[in-house]
Amino acid sequence: MARTTTIALLSGGLDSSTAAAMAIEAGENVIGLSFNYGQRHQKELDAANKISQFLGISEHHTINIDLSLWGGSSLTDTKQEIPTSGVNPNVIPNTYVPGRNTVFIAIGLSLAEAKGAKKLILGINALDYSGYPDCRPDYLKAYQNLANLSSKAGRKGQGAILWAPLINWNKKDIVNEALRLNIPIEDTWSCYKGEIEPCGICDSCRIRNNALTQVGRNDLCRGPEL
Repeated sequence: MARTTTIALLSGGLDSSTAAAMAIEAGENVIGLSFNYGQRHQKELDAANKISQFLGISEHHTINIDLSLWGGSSLTDTKQEIPTSGVNPNVIPNTYVPGRNTVFIAIGLSLAEAKGAKKLILGINALDYSGYPDCRPDYLKAYQNLANLSSKAGRKGQGAILWAPLINWNKKDIVNEALRLNIPIEDTWSCYKGEIEPCGICDSCRIRNNALTQVGRNDLCRGPEL
């Protein structure tokens, strides 16, 4: 019986790596898709390649889309400061990149239709990413409806399902799942800054380090104590 083909958006971070590994464990043939979108933290692309190789993903595409041309985010505009004062649950931080997931998913759906893939895996999370509008369940539901209407495969009832298995998980549970799947967490990259080592104080580092500490992985917590 032929394996089902699935497209996985691989950022090089812990969440997308875990979601992709979950699909592989389920016996699916995973094709990786990453984006060089002008982010200052391009080390995540190196991480995506490492994780792709670790998972045995034989087909992995990296697409160039330069969102830094118009900025609008501290991740794509080096004139803006990366916030380091901690997560404020009531404020969408300037690390939100306008339209990023909307663009990524659109390209992922194009690849999925071309390859006959049944799923598009997203590592988005509604709990740990400061309420980004494009990481929420209502966004995913609306986009699924658009995906069903916007493609030949979708109109035939054969379009890809947008699958975000971690959307309602907390980071501690994601770390535990990554450990269960034997993902080399040290090879993933979460830091928003494009430095040699993770800064330990940006929102992404704080969330990651806090979860690693909770599961007893202090050896992987870099930067100052939280």
